[in-house]
Amino acid sequence: MRIQSLVLAVLAASLPTLSGAAEPPIAFSRQWTHTHTTAGQLAEIPAYDERTHTIWVAGVVGVDVLDADTGALIEHIAVPACGPAVAAPCGFVNSVAIRNGLAAFAIESGVRTAPGSVGFYDTRTRAPIGHVTVGALPDMLAFTHDGSRLLVANEATPDVYGLRDGTSVPWVFADAANDPAGSVSIIDVATRAVVATPGFAGVPTSGSHLRTKTGMDFEPEYIAIARDGTQAFVTLQEANAIAVLDLASNAFTAVIGLGAKDFSLSGNQIDPWNNSTVEFISPKAKGLYMPDGVAAYTWRGATYLVMANEGDFREDDGDRVAASALGAAAPLGSLRVSTTDSSPGDLYAAGARSFSIRDESGNLVYDSGDLLDKEAARRGIYHDGRSRDKGVEPEGVALHDIAGRTYAFIGLERTTTSAIAVFDVTDPYDVAFIDMIVGKGDVSPEGIAVFRHRGTDYLAVAHEVSNTTTLWRIDRSRPRARR
Repeated sequence: MRIQSLVLAVLAASLPTLSGAAEPPIAFSRQWTHTHTTAGQLAEIPAYDERTHTIWVAGVVGVDVLDADTGALIEHIAVPACGPAVAAPCGFVNSVAIRNGLAAFAIESGVRTAPGSVGFYDTRTRAPIGHVTVGALPDMLAFTHDGSRLLVANEATPDVYGLRDGTSVPWVFADAANDPAGSVSIIDVATRAVVATPGFAGVPTSGSHLRTKTGMDFEPEYIAIARDGTQAFVTLQEANAIAVLDLASNAFTAVIGLGAKDFSLSGNQIDPWNNSTVEFISPKAKGLYMPDGVAAYTWRGATYLVMANEGDFREDDGDRVAASALGAAAPLGSLRVSTTDSSPGDLYAAGARSFSIRDESGNLVYDSGDLLDKEAARRGIYHDGRSRDKGVEPEGVALHDIAGRTYAFIGLERTTTSAIAVFDVTDPYDVAFIDMIVGKGDVSPEGIAVFRHRGTDYLAVAHEVSNTTTLWRIDRSRPRARR
């Protein structure tokens, strides 16, 4: 299309380039791609085991164990569906984490409002070695850096959400009738026992645009653990918040609303409508950050959080409408906005179409603005069919240190082919865009794992839609010139 070609040409001319660098400090080469073929298996979350040099990929009916050198399937570890004659653990595998030869599976019950479980496996024998019961719908798990504890995000999503209460605008929803409490299970690895299950009752709240009265309670999504092991940070995506978990007292100390991003400001443009033309504007609308993935790192003794601002509504979409329902006209009429935050002339979309860095108090240090959407458009992989929703939908985050620099890898769920944006975040106040890895044939990166083997760095990406896992080698070039 001539119009789209012209728009893309303008974007290419206006996008920032790498300041002061003749070439990127790291480059990427595809090593292999594995297509998962077990019935019902999806490529969702990868984890690397250094003891066996294998990549374990979680995906609903079980976990595929792949040879990290070749991508060949070594074994599919099946998790049975729950039934009257099936003992736990049973259900649906949502995630996998590995530390010191111990693999942990987050297993959702066949009735997702019922307690789930964590199954443990020896990575050498791949044999089960026990399980523990945790909260409802365990969705993600993370070992502490010393491997002594395992934290599990129990999302606890209701089957039926609360109904609209009254006719006020913004909308208010009553509590769901059967909504298990969101929580985090803390497991002692040595004894493989749950030692605490902190929840959110009575936890102080702060910040702005904290979403409540949505017909559900706080639902933990993703966990990042501070390098010193004193705190964990838990994204509450639908609530537009981050929760702070004290690992000495095993209690949440704060829930922080993350505010909103003003799309009308320079550098924050969005494409708000699906019209077969990629066109970025500065509309009168805002985006709730609503991060999914989060990762923590240290700079000058302080902890910083890297967040992928995907955005998310309720599963039944009861808390979203087209902005036209609130009186908005073109070009904003089709933009999907939050009913619990928006009113005529004051629109809030889900997601910020960016990744952010915040300090441990939740203060915004850096945001990528409109760089992710525009870079995808420049490369011809922007999915215009997602424009009215959340753009490229940054979802997964992984951090890795290479040659004294810290790099962030941001998975973009909604591009026409797989895309991983790479940034140098060593100094959170001086972030540099490095590259975008485009994996042709792969679609919709869901999970990312970065690891080092025999002095070489690798990036494993699991793709939910194409049902593929791809391994990239990371090659080092000369250090990036500083500004």
